Amino acid sequence: MIAIPHYISPEEYLSIEQRSSIRHEYLRGLVYAMAGGSDNHDRIAFNLLKLIDNHLGDDSDCRFHAGNVKVNYEAEFYYYPDAFVTCDPRDKQDRYIKRHPKLVVEVLSPSTEAFDREGKLNDYAQLESLEEYVLISQAEQRVECRRRDASGIWGLDIYRLGDRVTLTSINLEFPIAELYRGLDDLQAVGITS
Repeated sequence: MIAIPHYISPEEYLSIEQRSSIRHEYLRGLVYAMAGGSDNHDRIAFNLLKLIDNHLGDDSDCRFHAGNVKVNYEAEFYYYPDAFVTCDPRDKQDRYIKRHPKLVVEVLSPSTEAFDREGKLNDYAQLESLEEYVLISQAEQRVECRRRDASGIWGLDIYRLGDRVTLTSINLEFPIAELYRGLDDLQAVGITS
């Protein structure tokens, strides 16, 4: 992530972002251009969104979003998660920004992995609505699921090759291999044909 090196207000950011053909994330006054992703990154995100869509169905009050809708917390940040789910009716008021997700997912990339693990976790944790923060590896079949319990403490469950992933926030369970279906380099994530 490369920052545009001067402070701008959230209002300036939103104005610039509305006119920009390139997506940018906002973090405490700095704006970061988003890097492009790999084909495996896209496929993993697509597979997850397909699982969520099939699970939620047409009658759910919950909505899932891909990497084109922002998640916001006050004047702190505007991020584009790879996937997220919100069930809060307040999130139906703005088509471009959501503030009450219960599940946020990032597919890890080499250039953003460190920030996704620490910085974004700390930022997203400020959202009272957030129940789960999930990181999906591109390098191996590995899903890290951080869950907030009723007392506000974050726990960690790690799923690996052969496991079934459970997303308690939306009551969804599936084999981890479903996330890695259709990848071009299957051996890189532990799948042999």
